[in-house]
Amino acid sequence: MISELPTEEFFRCKGLLDEHGHIEAKAIVEEINPGRIFVDNTDFPNSGLIWLGNNDGFIFIGDESNEPFNKELNSFIDTVITPEAKKVGLTWFEAIGNHRKWDETIKKGFGHRNLGSWNQKVYTLQADDFKHHVELTIDPKYRVVNIHKSLFEDKTIKNISFLHSKILESWSSIECFFSYGIGYCIISNHNEIVSVCKSGFVAGNVHSIDIQTLEEHRGRKLAQKITRAFVKKCFDRGIIPYWDCMESNKPSIAVAVNIGFKNLYSYKGYEFPFK
Repeated sequence: MISELPTEEFFRCKGLLDEHGHIEAKAIVEEINPGRIFVDNTDFPNSGLIWLGNNDGFIFIGDESNEPFNKELNSFIDTVITPEAKKVGLTWFEAIGNHRKWDETIKKGFGHRNLGSWNQKVYTLQADDFKHHVELTIDPKYRVVNIHKSLFEDKTIKNISFLHSKILESWSSIECFFSYGIGYCIISNHNEIVSVCKSGFVAGNVHSIDIQTLEEHRGRKLAQKITRAFVKKCFDRGIIPYWDCMESNKPSIAVAVNIGFKNLYSYKGYEFPFK
């Protein structure tokens, strides 16, 4: 029977994670970032389903050939996951496998559900590949600012709620973010935060990059500028930056490649609408 694992028992899933798998799974199992885990056996799990705390999808972990677990998945998703997902506004079940063997299991188990798929690419950056010599100039009306606690006390910033919500997308609290993460934002001359680049998930010395620029300020090289600041701080602290994006997101890939990121691996994601 598939059951939810208490947070204090997440350590039982460490052996189910692929060494070269997704940082999100590691970050949640290690209790750095929030999330929920459902397993076949709460004492000795063999297979599991991680629900990302930012509601950005699910990750299958462990034994992909576990028949009792696989046979129960559809009814579990319909009766347990779907009602809770709809409460938080989700309309699609989006999932990936922590290793490639899950692909066939996912396609076989959910093929009757109008299953769709997409491709993702993961990039990392080593210090030797970082283009240190490139100095990027942006419009002087923008300034790059380190995300620090005092920023939240600055009453002159008009939309501090934007930064607050961005951090809480993948962190349980602002305090938790400051304990494990780093980040920068770009502020306009109107005291508006227009771009944010921060640690999304953290596992060991690897930090996934979560970046967003407000639509009306895109196309001005702000993403490159702020990412370069983030990367420099990573290397100052012995952190490896990790970039994960859809293969179809050409602007995001262009930012990563221009800075020196190298494609580490690619994987496939799957989706179907909740009933």
